Amino acid sequence: MKNDRPKIKVPFETLDIVIELASIAIIILMWSHIIIEYGNLPDSIPSHFNASGEPDGYSKKLFLWFLPSLATVMYLGMLALSKFPHLHNYTVNITEENALKQYRFSTRVLRIVNFLCTLLFAYISYKIIVGAQQSSSSLGIGFPFIVVGACLLLVVVIIIYQKKNK
Repeated sequence: MKNDRPKIKVPFETLDIVIELASIAIIILMWSHIIIEYGNLPDSIPSHFNASGEPDGYSKKLFLWFLPSLATVMYLGMLALSKFPHLHNYTVNITEENALKQYRFSTRVLRIVNFLCTLLFAYISYKIIVGAQQSSSSLGIGFPFIVVGACLLLVVVIIIYQKKNK
C-alpha cells in the first residue's frame, strides 16, 4: 500500500508544548513517587481492581515498577507516532492544501490521548501506593465511569470537530 500523502513537519504550538510538558511532568512525578515510597510499602500490594474499584488481585511490590515503565514506553511510542502524521488514519483525503490542518489535529489528538493515558497510570499508581500504606486500597466506584466517560467525550469532540471542518 503506497502512501502519497504530503510529508510535512507539523510545528508545535503553545498548546502542544503545554500538553507535552504536562505529560513529561506526570511521568517524572510518578517515577519519583514510587522511588520515594517504595521502601515504605508492604511486600504485597493491590495489582488488579474490579469494576467497583476494589482490589481483587495482589502482587509483590515489585509490580509497582510496571506501571511507570508501561506509561513511559507508551508515552515514547505515541510521541514517536506523532512525528509521522502522514501515516495516521483520516476521514478525508489528504491534499497539499489541507495537510497541515489535518496533521495538526491528528497529532494534537494523539498528544491528548497520550496525556490522558499518562494521567490514568499515574492516578492508579498513586492510589495503589497510598492504599497499600493505609491498608485500604480502592480506586473508587466512579473510576470506571470517569474513564469510559472521558473516552466517549473525546470521541464526540473529535467527531464534532471533523464535521465542523468538512
